[in-house]
Amino acid sequence: MAPRKQPNPIDIHVGSRLKLRRTMVGMTQEKLGDQLGVTFQQVQKYEKGANRIGASRLQEIARILSVPVAYFFEDAKDNAPEPDRNMEYGFAEDMTASFDLPQVPSGEAHALARAFSRISDARIRRRIIDLVETLADGQRP
Repeated sequence: MAPRKQPNPIDIHVGSRLKLRRTMVGMTQEKLGDQLGVTFQQVQKYEKGANRIGASRLQEIARILSVPVAYFFEDAKDNAPEPDRNMEYGFAEDMTASFDLPQVPSGEAHALARAFSRISDARIRRRIIDLVETLADGQRP
């Protein structure tokens, strides 16, 4: 029996961002699937990273969920080799450093994101971000 192929980490990340956004807007897998013309089981596979999301489908998902396509790649760990610093770069390359986020139980992250998205006052959202960053900085060794 052949071993099961493991999902690509980027596909898993994109899927988790899809699930996060879908739950933030209060949409079910079934409703998203209906709008995409796929079954809710297919949406589940996308969210787990078991099935890759094609470019045109990702663009459609972004439209349905009212986010830019780049949203799905935010905070993704970049596994690309270190760039050659002697190479010329055009405007499309992003030379910012990548970072790995610590693992937070997804239920807690989703609950926080849902609650945060319901806050309409931008000043309060900014204060919450500042508070969380301050608390997190106090946790560092």
